[in-house]
Amino acid sequence: MWTSPGRLKAKGIIGMNRRNIRYIGRYNDRRLYPLVDDKLQTKLLAQQHAITTPALIGTVTTQFGVKHIREMLSGHAGFVIKPAKGSGGKGILVVERVDGGDYIKPSGTRLSLEDVERHASNILSGLYSLGGSPDVALIESLINFDETFGEYTYEGVPDIRVIVFKGYPVMAMMRLSTAASDGKANLHQGAVGVGIDIATGTAIRGVQFDRARHDHPDTGHELASLCIPGWQPLLLLAAGCYEMTSLGYLGTDMVLDRDHGPMLLELNARPGLAIQMANGEGLRPRLDLIERQPEGIGIEERVAFAQRHFARRSELASTEAPPVAVTSA
Repeated sequence: MWTSPGRLKAKGIIGMNRRNIRYIGRYNDRRLYPLVDDKLQTKLLAQQHAITTPALIGTVTTQFGVKHIREMLSGHAGFVIKPAKGSGGKGILVVERVDGGDYIKPSGTRLSLEDVERHASNILSGLYSLGGSPDVALIESLINFDETFGEYTYEGVPDIRVIVFKGYPVMAMMRLSTAASDGKANLHQGAVGVGIDIATGTAIRGVQFDRARHDHPDTGHELASLCIPGWQPLLLLAAGCYEMTSLGYLGTDMVLDRDHGPMLLELNARPGLAIQMANGEGLRPRLDLIERQPEGIGIEERVAFAQRHFARRSELASTEAPPVAVTSA
């Protein structure tokens, strides 16, 4: 269901043009992009700032190195292979367990060693990288999935996206994998986006394929009861990424590990706009408010400010509102 530019503006919806010019162009120095466009650089930077990320098993940088993947993976029950310069979840291979000589995906699909090697080789050739440039394959340990979310997701680990502006967490959503998204937390592939209240970490609205929904399409579990444990530490981690990168407008993608709590997966200097759809609210009023705040505010004060001013009541217990399409206006 489409609507007029006037209604979008009245709801505070920002489009790609305003995002690119007003926020990304003004607050993100292009020389800093490699810090977040390259996942290996992001991981190393996070380690310097004592921010937890999934453990790095190793990297594959050459086609010759592909043949050493078997020994690199020896002793690891599960792992993830991803392109250092990939985007949108492309090129991520998750292996949940190893059975004999087979590598088992969360869906149960069996892969041979040759399949895994071929995937790594494709990453190196730039098949999944931004602009098709040669890439590096990162091999990471599996996240110990927090089973709190077992009924809210399908064959995948849900992640949490927080938009951070000038160090303030301004809007958040959780992305729940589905059968349609092939177990990946990617909204464009069919994952469910759940708007999250900044104040409490509870679900306020759900959406899939740009249409509101109140339950998970595969598990049938309602979304209204979804609540993220350890919400305060997660927000502090997200807000601290401003000091870590010096990027004024960014998306932080995190997961909850059963043993280590919030973990940083990756950062995005050009975060998408679908988070507005998941929250049923535009970003502009929140960004305008942050622009009026003084500089030099500490992380904890910024998080407290966001929780005080951006609290929302859940829509999930009420009648579904018609979705609003975000345009590039």
